[in-house]
Amino acid sequence: MLLRSALQRLNLAATHLPTTCLRTFASKHREIPALTRDRYPVQRGAFAELTDDDVAVFRSILGGNDTARVLTAADEVQDYNIDYLRSVRGFGRVVVKPRTTAEVADLMRYCNERRLAVCPQGGNTGLVGGSVPVFDEVVFSLQLMDTIERIDEYAGIVVCQAGCVLANLEEQVGAKGLVMPLDLGAKGSCHIGGNVSTNAGGLRLVRYGNLHGSVLGVEAVTADGRVLDLMSNFKKDNTGYHLKHLFIGSEGTLGIITRLSMFCPTASRSVNVAFLGLRSYDHVKQTFLAAKRGLGEVLSSCEMIDAPSLDSCTRFFGLQSPIEKYPFYMLIETSGSDAGHDEEKLTRFLEQTMEQGLVQDGTVTNEPTKVKNIWKLRELIADSLLADGYCFKYDISLPLDQFYDIVLAVRERVGDMAINVTGYGHIGDSNLHLNVSCARFTPEIYASLEPFVYEYTSKLRGSVSAEHGIGFLKRKYLHYSKQSEPLRLMRQMKQLLDPNGILNPYKVLPPEHPTDSATAH
Repeated sequence: MLLRSALQRLNLAATHLPTTCLRTFASKHREIPALTRDRYPVQRGAFAELTDDDVAVFRSILGGNDTARVLTAADEVQDYNIDYLRSVRGFGRVVVKPRTTAEVADLMRYCNERRLAVCPQGGNTGLVGGSVPVFDEVVFSLQLMDTIERIDEYAGIVVCQAGCVLANLEEQVGAKGLVMPLDLGAKGSCHIGGNVSTNAGGLRLVRYGNLHGSVLGVEAVTADGRVLDLMSNFKKDNTGYHLKHLFIGSEGTLGIITRLSMFCPTASRSVNVAFLGLRSYDHVKQTFLAAKRGLGEVLSSCEMIDAPSLDSCTRFFGLQSPIEKYPFYMLIETSGSDAGHDEEKLTRFLEQTMEQGLVQDGTVTNEPTKVKNIWKLRELIADSLLADGYCFKYDISLPLDQFYDIVLAVRERVGDMAINVTGYGHIGDSNLHLNVSCARFTPEIYASLEPFVYEYTSKLRGSVSAEHGIGFLKRKYLHYSKQSEPLRLMRQMKQLLDPNGILNPYKVLPPEHPTDSATAH
């Protein structure tokens, strides 16, 4: 039985959805947040304050007095000071835009000598306040470092600068018959350097693994301006300590990634997507197990969406679900090289799960336009939840037996303080995105959520950050996932590579001052 006749319920070709997800549009017209120093108790480090002489040096490094690569006007620098969620806001006075690793090195060398704190920034799509200043740090924007240097279709390797937008890389490697191992809802805005710096997970992790495996090498600039050439063109390069891993996931606190090489698998010739309706989370869990066993090597993504998440997405963007309403939905993707083989496996899986009463309804397609349209129903959820005003977003890893319980617990805990409490995410790798939307940020709802969410996660031996990183917003909760000895070693590594502490201060590592751990106000 062909998939198109087995389960297809609705023709999505006429559904109009944004073709590229730009993770700035949803927040452009929302209110400007309070300064981070006013909303959260945090003390400025003993760094130098920026002077006009410093700005003059920046200009000389980046092309002279008339350069457009040093921004100082208040209206120009404001967007670089505010995060995507509009939960934090710094007051950095200058943004520098290098084009080369050498320029990054010269700028870092000067800032280190002057003890000027620095905030590296890519596409500024992060969700934990890691890519914007906390106080008056100098913003290093890598927007202009967007050169794709080489795509080797034989070895399956792309070499590029850190400022390349993920969607552009996806398009270029796709033209060579390859696929990026990373796919995110924010791919139209996020930079590959930021993805690597945060060890972003995304929608394809169940198939391709995380970036520690996909990134073959990096070039990074340390706090004192040294350039570390850790580039490699090979999957096998067993030559001493793998220093590249220090910079993957360290969020710009140990060095600034300027170039990288990444392994890109061969693109699948056969891609199928199924969108399914289920009556309970227990059925979701059983269907995932059936997918692993029945689809095996062709399973490339497995996502869970609860009804409030899908309702928010369809309502905000004026869309329609391809199937009737159910408490839970799953989006399952298969990727392979033999269309007949893959369709046969997927059809058998769907028939069995429907016969068992796990899957109640669904639609399935292998037509590229319809595949993209179904994926948008998942990718646009994050933006839709911001429409209520403010959204607390939690990115956690939890055991699948208790995966959805925290959504119910939080929903009961916050009550009428929240407009919506939803859960969706990558059930294929145990990563839940818990969202609590409300009209505005208030100390009351913040205190109700934190540290409750992290305590709950810790009791289940979960992770307080599955793929978004720690940044500023989670640093005081890192101890819920890391014990004292690993944290002590992290501090020693930071001291070794950045003794003056100028690289992305106030991020990742827990605060050393007790007052910095107090409740937000």
